[in-house]
Amino acid sequence: MEEEEAVEIKGVELNTVPGILKNTVSKYGDRVSMRKKEYGLWHDISWNEYYKRAGYVGSALISMGLEKGDCVSIIGDNCPEWIIADMGIQCSGAVSVGVYATNAWPQVEYVINNSESKFFFVENEEQLDKWLMFKENVPQLIKVIVWDTEGLRTFKDPMVMTFSDLLELGSKVAAEHPELFEKRAEAVGPEDLSVLIYTSGTTGPPKGAMLSHRNVTWMANAVSKTNEVYPSDEVLSFLPLCHIFERLFSVFVHITYGYIVNFVEKPDTVTDNMGEISPTVGYAVPRIWEKYYSAILIRMSDATWFKKAVFFTALKIGQKRAALLMDFKAVPSYLELLFKLAYFAVFRKLKERMGFDRFRVAYSGAAPISPDVLRFFQSIGVNLIEGYGQTEGTGVTTMSRIGKVKFGTVGPPLPGTEIKIAEDGEILVKSPGVFKGYFKNEKATAETVKDGWLYSGDVGAIDNDGFLKITDRKKDIIVTAGGKNITPQYIENKLKSSIYINDAVVIGDRRKFLSCLIMIDEDNVVKYAQDKKIQFSTYKDLTQALEIQELIQGEVDKVNETLSRVESIRKFRVLPKKLYEEDGEVTPTMKVKRKSVNEAFKDLIDAMYR
Repeated sequence: MEEEEAVEIKGVELNTVPGILKNTVSKYGDRVSMRKKEYGLWHDISWNEYYKRAGYVGSALISMGLEKGDCVSIIGDNCPEWIIADMGIQCSGAVSVGVYATNAWPQVEYVINNSESKFFFVENEEQLDKWLMFKENVPQLIKVIVWDTEGLRTFKDPMVMTFSDLLELGSKVAAEHPELFEKRAEAVGPEDLSVLIYTSGTTGPPKGAMLSHRNVTWMANAVSKTNEVYPSDEVLSFLPLCHIFERLFSVFVHITYGYIVNFVEKPDTVTDNMGEISPTVGYAVPRIWEKYYSAILIRMSDATWFKKAVFFTALKIGQKRAALLMDFKAVPSYLELLFKLAYFAVFRKLKERMGFDRFRVAYSGAAPISPDVLRFFQSIGVNLIEGYGQTEGTGVTTMSRIGKVKFGTVGPPLPGTEIKIAEDGEILVKSPGVFKGYFKNEKATAETVKDGWLYSGDVGAIDNDGFLKITDRKKDIIVTAGGKNITPQYIENKLKSSIYINDAVVIGDRRKFLSCLIMIDEDNVVKYAQDKKIQFSTYKDLTQALEIQELIQGEVDKVNETLSRVESIRKFRVLPKKLYEEDGEVTPTMKVKRKSVNEAFKDLIDAMYR
């Protein structure tokens, strides 16, 4: 029955967020829409309740002066209040603007001012404090709404109201003017703006990518046409909601297919909540998958010799099978039988422990993933698939199909998407998901979209099967002093395959040879140091220990053996500190900001070339 309903939903010709939400609410009413864990218990919110609260939010905002096309900003960790506010805003014909919860107050001020937001939803006292730092500089703000009031019982400010007071106001407005919210929702058109997604700004100030209702509703359907989504599915929401990756699964695909979104208790309880929920569809950025991969290998290094032997024998079987499947070759019946035994004896329990036992499919996106990590999960029976896209294309351009994954590629284009490679190797994209441009930035828009083609800034190639391979970011390509073009991402991914290396930044533009800044995988390197009785007291001590330098040198040497002479890493430095978003060194999705790191560690880099 569930699958029949999914097909019926997919056939609906709706192209606005309020239209699709209302359609799904009419189908599923009292069924669970989302769950939130509080004080050790999971609490359900039905589709009817979701729609009612979104209606109250919208009615209250309209009564306070929210006009069609106005922007409203939201900052906070993932929770029902975030997406109820998001939906209330969008259904009122306004534009929802997510702000990273980890942003410092000047970054928050920039987004509020650049988007000209009229209202600002904040999670708690910590986020409210950021607004207090710049409240005099945002005169266009009508109201600030707080949903977690702990620590704010005695706080009074005429500009601030609580989320519960907003719902109460919305309830009264809806009772007096029942048609107010519905009329505004019906007036929303497919070309109206749905959301502004601010890029994480790896190269400069963030730009607001304008996504229309047509963009987001088309993408929600296109994703499911690639790998079917069912109303019986469950996901775990923990990536930043203002990023298009999480917004797709927690909001747009969710309201289209009617599955359950489970919100993590706190950002640091992801692994615990994953084990409790066991989602059917998984998704995360590469850093999360790499952490799981490292944790498994650490656990196995402490196991008895017998358990180690059993695990690595099972893994070899899984790797042989995965290699055939990834090459679109038939798996011999004897190997399939061996894999079933390995799965029953080893992988089944491992997946249960991690909360991966119900995964039908899992996605990695937002940054390139190490091929070894992808291969590992495919080998243990986790159907991990890499997708590719950018905010400007509503998140997804290519995605592999279940059972048709090819290592080293990010899959074929989504249905309805065209890709072509420009003469200089840049990937160009055309689809109904291509955005309307950057907010108040016509120059950047004209540079990014030409004749309907989105210029991705990525360099790649399309193979004979129509699968896309990403080579690098166009702006990151290194031209050595000898005039050789080097793609650093290819080398960095090889280095990141090591369990001891978390990230790497290859240096060498206009230099005589390539060097590299390396960030260690703390968990695995600490374990190595403990096993080898290496003395250290701080993170810096650990990175500078001679034995650790030799360990990393060995890992670099292994990678160099697979590279040509001109691509080889001649020198490296292990960074003496962790990289933090607060220091401007990584994005909220844990992508290294190459330019910032190069500037911050200029002395280390220069020392390698003296």
